[in-house]
Amino acid sequence: MKQSLLAAALLIGLAGRVDAADTQSDDTTAQTTRLSAIHVAASRTVRNDYAPELGSSSYTLDRTTIEALPLGDSTPVNQVLLRAPGVVQDSYGQLHIRGDHANIQYRVNDVLIPSSIGGFGQNLDTHIVESMQLLTGALPAQYGYRTAGVVEITTRTGEHLDNGGSAGVTAGSFGTWNPNLSLHGHQGDWSYFFSANYLQNDVGIENPTSSRKPIHDHSNQRNAFGLLSYAIAPHVHLDIMAGVTNNRFDIPDNANARPSFDYLGRNDFDARDLNERQREVTRFGVLALHGRAGETDYQLALSQRYSAVNFHPDTIGDLMFNGLASRVSRGSRASGFQADFSTALGDTHTLGYGIYLNREQATSGNDSLVFPAGPDGRQRSDVPIRVDDHQHIIGHQYTVYVQDSWTPTEHLTINLGARADRNKAYLDEGQVSPRASLSYRIDDDTTTHVAYARYFTPAPTELVAPANLHLYDGTTNQLSNTEDSRVKAERSDYYDIGIQHRFTPALTVGLDAYHREARHLQDEGQFGAALIYLPFNYAKGRIRGVELSVNYDSGPWSAFFNLAQQRTKARQLTSGQYNFQPDDLAYIATHWVHLDHEQRLTSSGGVSYAFTPDWKFAADYLFGSGLRRDGEGVPNGAHMPGYLQLNMSLSHHFDDHWNARLAVINVLDRGYELRDGTGIGVGAPQFGPRRGLYASLQRDF
Repeated sequence: MKQSLLAAALLIGLAGRVDAADTQSDDTTAQTTRLSAIHVAASRTVRNDYAPELGSSSYTLDRTTIEALPLGDSTPVNQVLLRAPGVVQDSYGQLHIRGDHANIQYRVNDVLIPSSIGGFGQNLDTHIVESMQLLTGALPAQYGYRTAGVVEITTRTGEHLDNGGSAGVTAGSFGTWNPNLSLHGHQGDWSYFFSANYLQNDVGIENPTSSRKPIHDHSNQRNAFGLLSYAIAPHVHLDIMAGVTNNRFDIPDNANARPSFDYLGRNDFDARDLNERQREVTRFGVLALHGRAGETDYQLALSQRYSAVNFHPDTIGDLMFNGLASRVSRGSRASGFQADFSTALGDTHTLGYGIYLNREQATSGNDSLVFPAGPDGRQRSDVPIRVDDHQHIIGHQYTVYVQDSWTPTEHLTINLGARADRNKAYLDEGQVSPRASLSYRIDDDTTTHVAYARYFTPAPTELVAPANLHLYDGTTNQLSNTEDSRVKAERSDYYDIGIQHRFTPALTVGLDAYHREARHLQDEGQFGAALIYLPFNYAKGRIRGVELSVNYDSGPWSAFFNLAQQRTKARQLTSGQYNFQPDDLAYIATHWVHLDHEQRLTSSGGVSYAFTPDWKFAADYLFGSGLRRDGEGVPNGAHMPGYLQLNMSLSHHFDDHWNARLAVINVLDRGYELRDGTGIGVGAPQFGPRRGLYASLQRDF
């Protein structure tokens, strides 16, 4: 009883999340880095786990968790992650974790996949996921470059599945048609897994108006993934992974827009007839060797990722509305080598070390039509002229790291490490980053931790494209100012403290608090006609927050609840200044401003209940107090209204092979606005989804 009271007092007095496994033994709690998938009939297994040997917090969503979501496997990866604490949704499918803008690293079967050029679609399909683990906080030395959150995806494999597959379809509101197919199996030392997914609908991008059905918003999204594995020896295997995504989007129209320019004697254009389009392509391949030699586990991986975004304007319409029609193209090819090693040094030390090398070739092109203009910016002719701007850069990344996980006692784990990074692209920058964490298990049910990390975050090479500031002089796209410093790497100090307590075998509660001080804080904004983000820096940034997580799992009932509070502020723009109005630049130079992606309160939760082994009901919700917008003449000085989105589903498993599901997204049809088009780096208004009804049928074979 005294121990429970002590734990409760610590939970109240100490802000931090320590995520611990529900019912693991003491030894497992101390040594496990990743929870294996837990298949429990009729239960949702969201796992809140603190990994002592990593020194960071983790949140695991396994396959049972994903299948309990309203849309099951048809839920996009970004929507799955919204069920983790501290994850904020934004327009165009973007996520913000712990007050950061993007800065998310994706790893597939422990192999780092270099970031793709930002777009609307998802590069990975949820059908391939066996479990998904979100690592946050002060990460150990093996993680770098993208550190707001590390998404570790363990894919399904034929090694643990029978020879066969699955085929199904989800269909419903807004013209949704989503068939999928997977094949898997093993033969001798070989195993394989293949998945293909196709999605088409009429809400590919958030609606810029509050209407139920957006205008010109059709999308086609294709995704395929394959994994071939060969067991060379009992402790050595070779993996070949490949994935491809090909997405096409119509850019939705705002019927209320009115032309501002004349074109060849024409002065009227119906905004409902605009035909802007964007295509996104991503391909990646990985050759990885995993094995053990003596006391050393190792992984060697070669990877390559190609990514491209192409924006096609409505030439006449864009000229008449914006005075600019640009065909925008971005391309990036990254080739990497990753080597990771882990060696046990006696019973109390585990030494981790490795290197990462990456070469990226990035191109950008803007083929534009503009009108001649006078010094005041007014159109002087209705005959457009052509302006072209093409650039090319080759960047390199070099990393070496070492870390030691030391368990001097059964209850204490100490992690010490450092990494050295160098990034050569538009700038040549580097840093040595120390990492340290301490985890102490007070008793079988209570664990605390405190951690520190120094981070080095270079700007995404594929997004940086220095502007020729005088290229558009004398045109309707002339810049209001010509200041443009190079985008610098962000350097930050990250502090994390937390506690977790298991009140009963079914109920686990955790708190986590974090604070980050940054120089050259990076943010991104959408400034041009294409919906592609551009990075820029603030001189200083300060981010802090608290997260509460609750998980319950007992019998036919399972539930989770997350609540996060955050505060993000920065001052003085130090790069990409030409994208901003002079008044905003002057204000931000002397005042702290909220970041546009700050959402003061964010919450998610859900409950599932199994009536019988074959019938399941599930409901979950997403809540946000609203992202930032301009207010009373202050950049990001106000926030959007809060929102609540409730989702429900009913599923049935029958005849051993068939699964059926009926889901309702946004049951209450409470329309909400994510963005109103104002705010630093915000380009257009976007609204959340309206109520939709979807049916799924899946057959295993």
